[in-house]
Amino acid sequence: MPLSPEEPQIHESAQGPRVTPASGRITPTPRPVPGPRPAAVPRPGRPGPARPTPPAQRTPHEPAAKPGVPAPAASGPSTAPAAPAGPPAGSATDAGASVPQIQLIPASAEGALDAAEEAVDLLLDSGRAPGEVLVVTTGDPHPWATHELSFGDASYWAQHDAGDDVFYADAAALDRAVSRPVVVVALNGGSEETAVGALPTALTRAGALLIVCGDPQRINAMLGAGV
Repeated sequence: MPLSPEEPQIHESAQGPRVTPASGRITPTPRPVPGPRPAAVPRPGRPGPARPTPPAQRTPHEPAAKPGVPAPAASGPSTAPAAPAGPPAGSATDAGASVPQIQLIPASAEGALDAAEEAVDLLLDSGRAPGEVLVVTTGDPHPWATHELSFGDASYWAQHDAGDDVFYADAAALDRAVSRPVVVVALNGGSEETAVGALPTALTRAGALLIVCGDPQRINAMLGAGV
C-alpha cells in the first residue's frame, strides 16, 4: 500500500521584536523659547491726545551691533548704507577738545525726519540714554516739538534743561541748546542758509557723534564749506 505523503505541518510563526507604542517613547524636554523683549524706555514721539500722556512710540528695533554708532537703513529713494565721514583736513578745533565722529545717512528731504527717528531708535537700543540725544530739524519742526510748544516756550525749554529725555529743536533755536553726546540733524527742508548754518553749530553741540540725515552730495558740500 503506497505511503501517503506526509502532510506539512503549519508552525506558528515566531513573533518579531515587540514594538513599543509611540506613546511610551521618552521625548526630550523642549528648550525654552525666549519671550518678547521688554518695552523700550519711553521717549518723545508723535503728539498724544492729552498732556502729560506721552506720544505713542514705534516698535523698537533689534539692538545695533556697535553701541553708540548706529547704521540705520536709508529712508527715501536712496538705499546706500550710511557712510561715516570725518571732518575735512585742516579744520580748526579747540585745543584739547575731542572731535566728534560724523556719520551721514542718505535720505531725501521728505525722508530725512524718518531717517533721524530710525537713528534715534538704534541709539536707544544700543544703550544710549534718552537724555544724551538732541535732534535738530532744518525744515518743519518735529511733531513732538510742535505739540510741546503749544503749552508755551517756558515749558518746552524746561524739558530741555531737565535733560532726561530726547529733545527735538528747530535749527533756528540751536544756539539755545546745550551740548549732548549725540546730535542728530535732519535736513528735512528749510532754506539753504539755515541748513548750512545748522551743521557747524550742531558739530559744536555734539560731544561724541554727529549724525546728519539728508542728501549725501549736499551734506559733503556743506562739510567742505565750513564744518
